[in-house]
Amino acid sequence: MTQPAETEAPQLLHLVIGGELRHLDAPVFRDLSKVEFVGAYPNYAEARKAWKARAQATVDNAHMRFFILHAHRMIDPRGDTHEH
Repeated sequence: MTQPAETEAPQLLHLVIGGELRHLDAPVFRDLSKVEFVGAYPNYAEARKAWKARAQATVDNAHMRFFILHAHRMIDPRGDTHEH
């Protein structure tokens, strides 16, 4: 297995998910079985592009929301030094 170059930024894990919320004031999904997994992305810029594209497609439903989860923070909360 090859090691990343010293100048290469570490791979981060951003998950983009979404679905219909019960209420607009809290991120509680109406039905967890219908939560949509948009994708996993190695950096915030790519995750934001995916989030924005998917969020724009939901203008007909005010309760639909999509989120970027910074999963790398959950996996290694002390290792997140290269965000954005």
